[in-house]
Amino acid sequence: MKKNILLVFTGGTIGSQLSGNTINTHGSAGYKLLQRFAAQDPKPDSVSFKTLQPLQILSENLHPSHWPHIIAAIETEDLSQFDGIIITHGTDSLAFSAAALSLYFNGLTIPLMLVSSDLPLDNPQANGVANFLCAVEFIRQLGRAGVFVPYQNPGQAMLIHLGSRLSSCLPLSSDFISVQSQAWMRFENGRFQSLQNLELSARSPMTLKADFSKRILLIKPYPGLNYSTYNLNSVDAVLHDLYHSGAACASTVMGEQYSLVEFVKRCAANRIKIYLAPALYSESAYASTRELLDVGAEMIWNTSLEAAYAKLLLAYGNFDTAPAISAYLANNLAHEQCN
Repeated sequence: MKKNILLVFTGGTIGSQLSGNTINTHGSAGYKLLQRFAAQDPKPDSVSFKTLQPLQILSENLHPSHWPHIIAAIETEDLSQFDGIIITHGTDSLAFSAAALSLYFNGLTIPLMLVSSDLPLDNPQANGVANFLCAVEFIRQLGRAGVFVPYQNPGQAMLIHLGSRLSSCLPLSSDFISVQSQAWMRFENGRFQSLQNLELSARSPMTLKADFSKRILLIKPYPGLNYSTYNLNSVDAVLHDLYHSGAACASTVMGEQYSLVEFVKRCAANRIKIYLAPALYSESAYASTRELLDVGAEMIWNTSLEAAYAKLLLAYGNFDTAPAISAYLANNLAHEQCN
């Protein structure tokens, strides 16, 4: 039986072409993908595509305000008529979009695949067509509900990542990994193989508005970070990234302006909640982490930075009270929480 797929173009490298020495989005580039798919897939007539293009941007220019446009384009369609959804997307902000869409579409009953390319499709080294072929085959063979990212790092097997657990691309490379370096599946020789004993059982879906707050400040730690430079006038909450140990500077030896503990106190004085991620829950913790929790910082446990950020945007866009926000943050809606 022919599979019907909703194909949503948003730009990115997979929707770009090289002109001179400049790579930029092009209106026809996304449709070249379908031509290449038809030429390389052994059974292209077994699928039918309906195409939409709500966005045409490079993904480094993505803003949370773009996600509702993608969502609206999808929800305008009668999804009961489709066996799956494929969204083409750039690599720079792919992990953030994958997390945001995983959380928003937590009750989706068909697969939603985010497909990217490390290079423009005219480059023979590009992985975009292979990623797209894998996405189509996933819909044909498995049809598992959820949000997934098929991606082949150069010289490696094709992997399928849970959208809620994808990490941003590794520095100075085009490689993607899942949190804890644990992808969900491998695709080789036309077959899918599970890599984790993770049952994606149906959960009680939570209906959310496509309202992503624009008042969440994300801060990354580094030696010498001076918190006095931050203006909190238009901030409702802060998400503070952590070093791999689940800690950040708590010392005032070099001055209070360099201490996250003192910054948490400053935020509390302004009635601004500060959240910390990523960190794995453990009974033991570094002294600096204990200090941060003792002064009121709230840890978003076992969740990637990208998923924590997307979750906070939805939390503060959808809920008005602290208990409702905390309850939502604790809810493992899209399997974003790792063990």
